Amino acid sequence: MKIIPLSEGAFTVDASKKFIPFNNEDNLQQRPEGSLLVEIQPFVVVTNKDVILLDTGLGFTNADGTLQLHQNLMDKGIDPKSVTKILLSHLHKDHSGGISMKDKTIVSFPGATYYINEKEYEFALQKGEPSYLVEDFNILSKSGKVEFTSDNGSIDNIIEYQLTGAHCPYHQAFWIKEDGETIFFGGDVAPQLIQMKTKFVAKYDYDGKKCSELRQQWWQQGEKEGWTFLFYHDIKTAVFNFKK
Repeated sequence: MKIIPLSEGAFTVDASKKFIPFNNEDNLQQRPEGSLLVEIQPFVVVTNKDVILLDTGLGFTNADGTLQLHQNLMDKGIDPKSVTKILLSHLHKDHSGGISMKDKTIVSFPGATYYINEKEYEFALQKGEPSYLVEDFNILSKSGKVEFTSDNGSIDNIIEYQLTGAHCPYHQAFWIKEDGETIFFGGDVAPQLIQMKTKFVAKYDYDGKKCSELRQQWWQQGEKEGWTFLFYHDIKTAVFNFKK
């Protein structure tokens, strides 16, 4: 399988839930107290049959109106129309902004099926701002392109998903398995490499203790079975592979 990170850049985010671009000239100490420095990094995984997109970023557009996620794909030689599956860990705005186009009336990948936990969708509609921007994903239920998941299951015998909760009540994680290889995407339960190596408990998680426990469990299993980990919010390490 081929893995392609699609970074939208580095940002700081504080209690206001606003994502402010951050570059090498910026000083983190000058950002509001408690600001976190994160990468926003969807991924594409190309299998023998599919072009799979993992989460959809912030949904920003370039100066010419092109969805940044589309531009990132084209820069990597991938036609956005060729994306066949979109796996959504959850619907927080930094993971779901690219679900729809700028006018919010059509989905951004009309050739793809969007997979999201049904209870996460219902919860997000009810919860709303500042964590969820309903206008970004409200089109899903009307699109005919969404397939709702629940609990744990599989898709086409190549993708496994697990309802984890932990970061938010109905967050899910994914495993893509083909030709003896396992790619793992833990979304915001496993967002950065450093968190996998420590017993880190975050106050911003719905259940920080469960997040920490799941990370330790996945890290140990991944080391044993040779998984490749994808880290959505890691500034330095997007992909980490345990060699079998």
